[in-house]
Amino acid sequence: MTRVTRRRVPLLLVTAVGTGALLAPQAARATPRAADPVPAIERAAHPLRSTDPGGDAGDLRPLGRMVGDASVVGLGEATHGSHEFFTMKDRVFRYLVEEKGFTTFAQEVSWTTGLRFDTYVRGGEGDVRELVHQELAKTPWDTEEYVELLTWMRAYNEKHPHRKQLRFMGNDLNYPELGAEVFGGVEEYVRAHEPELLPRIKELYAPIRRLADGDTYMGRPLEERRKLAGQAWKAFELLKQRQPDRPGGKFTWALQHARSVSQTATLYAFALDTPEGSKKAMLHRDRIMAENTAWWQRRTGDKVLLSAHNAHVAYESYDPRYPKMQGAFLRERLGGRYVSMGFTFDQGAFMAQGPDNGKWKSVTVGPATRGMNEHTLDKVRLDDYFVDLRSLPDPTRAWLSKARVTRSIGSGWPDGPYKIRLAPSHDILIHLDRVTAAHRQSQ
Repeated sequence: MTRVTRRRVPLLLVTAVGTGALLAPQAARATPRAADPVPAIERAAHPLRSTDPGGDAGDLRPLGRMVGDASVVGLGEATHGSHEFFTMKDRVFRYLVEEKGFTTFAQEVSWTTGLRFDTYVRGGEGDVRELVHQELAKTPWDTEEYVELLTWMRAYNEKHPHRKQLRFMGNDLNYPELGAEVFGGVEEYVRAHEPELLPRIKELYAPIRRLADGDTYMGRPLEERRKLAGQAWKAFELLKQRQPDRPGGKFTWALQHARSVSQTATLYAFALDTPEGSKKAMLHRDRIMAENTAWWQRRTGDKVLLSAHNAHVAYESYDPRYPKMQGAFLRERLGGRYVSMGFTFDQGAFMAQGPDNGKWKSVTVGPATRGMNEHTLDKVRLDDYFVDLRSLPDPTRAWLSKARVTRSIGSGWPDGPYKIRLAPSHDILIHLDRVTAAHRQSQ
């Protein structure tokens, strides 16, 4: 359980210094400095009782009010490998399920992985640990924390058979494998409803199916990958042209499977070994993640908690390699029905892959230094808290709208530093004083 408050300089003194009330006359005539944002952030901040799921969720009620009527909430993470980010997402999701009617947990994992996790949480067979390892061994999320989330979702559905089921969605391209489910989903529908199309669909998909995994696929010559992308698109278009007057669920899902194959093949068709090709691929990736999330929300009617890195749920990019982020695409599609939450932290540990052998290891970083966003945020006299950035006074928002060095760590280390404008990037910010490394499954 995390601590709520810490003993620091009295709030009255902090506020007074921040406003200049205690300055001597000579100092008051000095060149004015930007107003200290800490007092305003502290007044608007709401303390977190804990980052662990379960227990009293009363401290999250203000967060529920901030979410409002959003149908998709993007919840980021400042590292891909910290325990508290995972558990806090679990805790927020449970609260949103019980109090705001959310029913889908979406993640930046492959569409086929999402299908398999969705089957499991809805009562499908299999061992959850084996399933998580099978699907996520090459990702940061092959963790005990992820196992706990899926276990809780399944138990919730079993306990509440008459409520709308909780579901899991993967909104990303199909990696490390394309997945038999997407090809099978298309071909089964065509066989039953458009049998004359089946030979052509099989012909188009055959060379793609032979490339069993993404690494093998990306190892093929660029011209071959571009040809395969064209074939995947043709298969999608052929099926789309056969849309019934009143498309039912079976057609809608088959078309989405075909779309997923095409999305993946299109990304692999970029020149990924060049800066410009990689940049185009990342733009495509963020666009399709947003498209898939919006499709799922529209198709199912579910309210969705979308889990991804801070960068992907944000409204603006801080890295020229990523021209436009998923959060920006979702805001364009959903308007105010999309809300973005980001995480920051002062110090602690995370799991990451080193540059030497690619193995996952725990990395520890010390307190944020002067000039970093986190250095200022951690001056608030709460260890862990959240704040609605939209409601802060204009001078404070202006301060948080300036690009400052901020931790944003992906799967690998070292990563960064990056200069990030927090206020234009997210609607809500969750700040944690300390984080610890996530617990990867032992196999």
